[in-house]
Amino acid sequence: MRSLEILDKLVSFPTVSRDPNRGLIDFVRDFLADRGIASELVVAEGGAKANLLAAIGPTDIPGVVLSGHTDVVPVDGQAWTSDPFRLAVRDGKAYGRGTADMKGFVASALALIDQLDGRRLAMPLHLVLSHDEEVGCLGVRSAIARLAERLRPRFCIVGEPTELRVATGHKGKIAARATCCGVAAHSALAPKTLNAVHLACDFVGLVRERQADIAAHGARDPAYEIPYTTIHVGRIDGGTALNIVPDRCVVDFEIRNLAEDDPAQILDRLMNDAAALAAVERQRFPEAGIAIDVVNDYPGLATAADADIVAFVQGLVDDQTTLKVAFGTEGGLFASRLDIPTVVCGPGSMDQGHKADEYVSLASLEACDRMLGRLLDRIAA
Repeated sequence: MRSLEILDKLVSFPTVSRDPNRGLIDFVRDFLADRGIASELVVAEGGAKANLLAAIGPTDIPGVVLSGHTDVVPVDGQAWTSDPFRLAVRDGKAYGRGTADMKGFVASALALIDQLDGRRLAMPLHLVLSHDEEVGCLGVRSAIARLAERLRPRFCIVGEPTELRVATGHKGKIAARATCCGVAAHSALAPKTLNAVHLACDFVGLVRERQADIAAHGARDPAYEIPYTTIHVGRIDGGTALNIVPDRCVVDFEIRNLAEDDPAQILDRLMNDAAALAAVERQRFPEAGIAIDVVNDYPGLATAADADIVAFVQGLVDDQTTLKVAFGTEGGLFASRLDIPTVVCGPGSMDQGHKADEYVSLASLEACDRMLGRLLDRIAA
């Protein structure tokens, strides 16, 4: 299977988000060049990371984007039974970091290039490979900005793992940080001062109250496994020693919102909650404060079920059902910044992503090859 051969090569590049992805990108650039296809790199500051854009076919009509990210999550602390950066095939599964999320789709897209074999396209095929998706869909933004300077594509397929079902939506996300300020002192005098960790815990309590209210009374979308907007605290960092009352504590939290909810309004309410909490403490301690800053955000995806893109991609896959996925993708950025009708559809399942012994089944990879082969038949002259 050609896609499996290419996947073997892609997995060998340890493109964890904290590390460069240029080795993989340069491989793809050379792969395309060997087949007479020009590509463009959008290089990040420092040069260690890049996006790749390529267009095949006519340039005067809108085409179809195949979008995939090249970075993967770390393997640190995970108990793999084989080298995560060396493809291992056994029991009908291909194991390796990124096989499901989402180098399997990228491999299948590159295998499709080999099927062109001189065929003339009536509609162009665009390939967009990005960096730093796993840390907030950061890299693709510059690629999208470059696409905005050209003729807007007709459709976009983001190949995240959906078991080749057509996903029409995912929630948006705001990642934020609350910096809580108290007053340092010897712990023997703790009642006379303001403990920033305690203040942070009070803020977390307010976050949980907001979450409970949203769960009970907020908008709902039964297509999602969690049918309402969620607010989640993922990290707390404060204090230096047990016998010191901490004067600073940081709380990292996120909002994952339904399309029906405005995440900015939810964040504003949390900011107001934090300000009111800090104001009470400031009556005794002028240093008291809670500052909230947005670290990163990306929009959700909400493609209408009757949109042309949905029917188009349903015509390429075996399973006609649609769904909405719990995880975020770059699809919301393509849809919101370029106004391109977008769906998410790719091989494998996110149930296997981000964990030890990540894999994509060979059957799913073969099904993706068939999907993209049908796509080629649809856009060929």
